[in-house]
Amino acid sequence: MKSFDVVAQQPKLLYLLQGLAAFAAVVSLILLALHRGPVRRRAAALLLLAPALLLLTIGLLLPGLRTLALSFTGSGGDTWAGLDNYVWMFTDRAALVALRNTLAWVVLVPLTSTGVGLLYAAAVARSRCRTFALSLLLTPMAISFVGAGVVWKFVYAYRPAGAGQIGLLNRLVVAFGGEPRQWLVDSPWNVLFLIVAMVWTQTGFAAVLLAGAIRAVPAELTEAARLDGASPGQIFRRITLPSIRPTLLVVLLAQAVGTFKAFDIVKTMTGGQFDTGVLAHAMYEQAFRYGETGRGAALAVLLFLLVTPLVAHQVRAQRRTG
Repeated sequence: MKSFDVVAQQPKLLYLLQGLAAFAAVVSLILLALHRGPVRRRAAALLLLAPALLLLTIGLLLPGLRTLALSFTGSGGDTWAGLDNYVWMFTDRAALVALRNTLAWVVLVPLTSTGVGLLYAAAVARSRCRTFALSLLLTPMAISFVGAGVVWKFVYAYRPAGAGQIGLLNRLVVAFGGEPRQWLVDSPWNVLFLIVAMVWTQTGFAAVLLAGAIRAVPAELTEAARLDGASPGQIFRRITLPSIRPTLLVVLLAQAVGTFKAFDIVKTMTGGQFDTGVLAHAMYEQAFRYGETGRGAALAVLLFLLVTPLVAHQVRAQRRTG
């Protein structure tokens, strides 16, 4: 194993120490300003927020502006290209396929995982074994997306007819007299098979939050509806769903935002081949595999523009819920 070379890492360590010293100086000045004399409440709040704002500026704002600037440059990031990268993004077939697949993921993953999680939560929310039942569905969240991709790659694994099938799905197909298939090759169905892996990891998150919201619905409402002769389905549609609507919206938006970042499952299972690429994977491929820095930056900007309205709506929904 190669040992850690302190001498070779001195420039990096020096930059780290300089950053820590600057941050400590800012915090010290803030504490000194608060200690020396009375400070208005708003000014004190701004002073206390200053370190966090400084880190956000250095870690998010400046890199974001740098990415925006790079999106107007050529492959090396040092020549002006104008809007060429954005024209490429909406005319190149691979980029359009990635955009189409991303929109399919953003629509199908939140709706499916939230729908399944809602039904599961409604079934176990008031049962005695709800903790155990919810923990079973929550278990896939303990696995990383890379791990989930590996698991489902084995589920879809293919071997020629006559050979022993190691993939669970093809074993079932062969057991019922069918022919094994290459599930991850045929487009556009392979995109749906990738989405199943994402839904498998996210359903537990939706079920846990929605089960808590269902348990928070006042029992007096459901009892009154039951005494009036309402069926369980009517109680669920007319009382439970309206009561948990804010939580339902937050879950949908949170999952939609997370789905925009889908990368690990695609990279692990198909590597973006067979028309399964998404924007996050295409951004990585263009910037780091093909050396097209400008195109990768343009895809990053597009991804940011698509996510921003959902994030803003989620923040407003959480404020209303609070």
